[in-house]
Amino acid sequence: MESLDSLINALKKFPGIGPKSARRIAFYLLKQDGKELQRIGSLVSNLKKGLVTCSHCGNVSAKDPCSICADPLRDRDILCVVDDLESLSAFEQSGIYNGLYHVLGGRVAGEITDDSADFLARHIRRLKPSEVIIASSPSIEGDMSYYTLVDILHGLGVENVTRLAYGLPLGGSIEFADRMTLHTALEGRRKV
Repeated sequence: MESLDSLINALKKFPGIGPKSARRIAFYLLKQDGKELQRIGSLVSNLKKGLVTCSHCGNVSAKDPCSICADPLRDRDILCVVDDLESLSAFEQSGIYNGLYHVLGGRVAGEITDDSADFLARHIRRLKPSEVIIASSPSIEGDMSYYTLVDILHGLGVENVTRLAYGLPLGGSIEFADRMTLHTALEGRRKV
């Protein structure tokens, strides 16, 4: 049972996986035959092989530049600055955005590192977008990044800087919203 306990402890480190989910996954794997376990293990161990970081935007892809940056049909006038690869993936899966991205990465407790700021500045100078959308997470760290990004972007001469609206989720009830969500929803209201 030591190897099972070790696997459960390793799985608990994954984001969103608590002790019960980790146990469920471990017992699921225990029921699989050796061939399937080897296949899964091989997928995990080869995850990073053949992947490179896009020199334009910071996305991870099989080639440089990534397929998004290389796509001539993407709107090159709009750049969406996202926190991480998961955020980029969420936008892409939604199919609602056709511009380019910049994966921020390089943050320490919400503060943007000098390397990350320099990488963004090179991207902005090369692209010269007419709008930069800041898509930072609605958190204290996201707000810290937002204000730093605004300073960087204005220093680079970008005049049209926007931020994603925050507030009540579609289908959500006001009665269950917390104070901060209500505040941002109220502040982000629009004239009808």
